[in-house]
Amino acid sequence: MASTTHVYVGAMTTRDGGVGGVYRREASGRTWEHLTNGLPETSVRAITVDPNNPDIVFIGTDNGLFRSRDRGDHWEGVNFPDTDVQIWSILIDPHDPQRMYAGGSPVALYRSDDAGSNWKRLPNPQIPNRIKMAFECRVMRIAANPIKPNELYATLEVNGVIRSNDGGNSWQDCTDDLLRLGHLPHLESRIGSDDPTEGMLDGHAIAMTAADPDAVLLAVRMGLFRTTDHGKSWQDMEVGKFSPVTYGRDIRVSPHDPRTLYACLSVAANSTFGSLYRSQDTGKTWKRIDEAVTPSSTLMAVALHHRNSEIIFTVARHGQVFGTLNGGTSWIESPLPQQVRDVYALACG
Repeated sequence: MASTTHVYVGAMTTRDGGVGGVYRREASGRTWEHLTNGLPETSVRAITVDPNNPDIVFIGTDNGLFRSRDRGDHWEGVNFPDTDVQIWSILIDPHDPQRMYAGGSPVALYRSDDAGSNWKRLPNPQIPNRIKMAFECRVMRIAANPIKPNELYATLEVNGVIRSNDGGNSWQDCTDDLLRLGHLPHLESRIGSDDPTEGMLDGHAIAMTAADPDAVLLAVRMGLFRTTDHGKSWQDMEVGKFSPVTYGRDIRVSPHDPRTLYACLSVAANSTFGSLYRSQDTGKTWKRIDEAVTPSSTLMAVALHHRNSEIIFTVARHGQVFGTLNGGTSWIESPLPQQVRDVYALACG
């Protein structure tokens, strides 16, 4: 099994009968397995494959955090301090594989110092709740500085960005300039509240790259943005110059080339179109790489293989999975089973 690449998708339980959980298939295969051994019936909101040992997979669910040591054949709950928190993000520290972080909803951050067996809740970031939505605010993504140990950033949906320079023991707010931008007419957006800054605080993904270690890259409803001064100011990366749609759902840095970025761009959270873009100059220019496929819903996530730069997968919200084994020259569509209605998480390894 160790030589085989697998793709994992996390699905949500929905009111119209959509079946949640985690689904797996071989990268070159077409058949999906619903992995249930050791798992409750639950929504899966985050998946992380250990880059140092792909047999180990973590998932974040509505029932806490689970780990598999055999690529999903069996699952076990870990020693986690809370049972009433949805886990939306999981990060393995690039400097210390024994250290891991997780983010939840309502907003909570956790750390493990023993490769995910035991966890402790980190201090509350004490960030004001600026936007009142129909759902609880959540920690959507955590990113670690690839050069400076202990420096972390996290993006919140819907409440901006926070930063830690001590491994999560304390946090600073990096949102003031996002609020300023949110008052500009072309960046105003309100869907679930009466606040025009809602769209700029609607954080979905955050990333850092060794090719530009002072930069933090942020995907929000209004596009892609970056800061080089620890969040004091944010600049529009102007991805709209290259893409007709700019709703930013995911942004990832290639584990093989720190200059190469991938971004999932769509129209809205629940739309009828999505697209995958790649930049090979740390975000200065972008080009769509999935023109051979036609996503029929919002593109939610991109997954990059840690050992093979040619393997890339992306998933659309209503269950289409697209993969390339040759760096984007050709793509294969492999739809999830019909009972999957809503997808948020994707990983491969």
